[in-house]
Amino acid sequence: MTHYLLSVHGPAERNEFGNYGSKEEMEQAFADTSAFNEKLRAEGYWVFGGGLLEASSATVVDGQGEQPLFTDGPYLETKEFIGGFWVIEAPDLDRALALAAEGSKACRGKVEVRPFEGLA
Repeated sequence: MTHYLLSVHGPAERNEFGNYGSKEEMEQAFADTSAFNEKLRAEGYWVFGGGLLEASSATVVDGQGEQPLFTDGPYLETKEFIGGFWVIEAPDLDRALALAAEGSKACRGKVEVRPFEGLA
């Protein structure tokens, strides 16, 4: 089986309820995402997953020179950032895409699917 990264993309600017329009919508999305996580575990797809703090909490590390350079993040200037992710193990891309569609619905965000190189 292949490992896939399912990365959830959302807006860089968040309100008091994250990317959600209301507290109720946020709580429902969290509950739906939790249920999706449990499904991944129960069906043997789960490897690892988690939500991320805002991109402004990032630190960019450039260790290519003699001394590492640390810069407050984010590295990219964009309107959307990765807000969370799953690493799953699936038999093929079609199954990974189907799971990503379920995850997207649960968390109410766009999900990018990428296979890991050399991990089968």
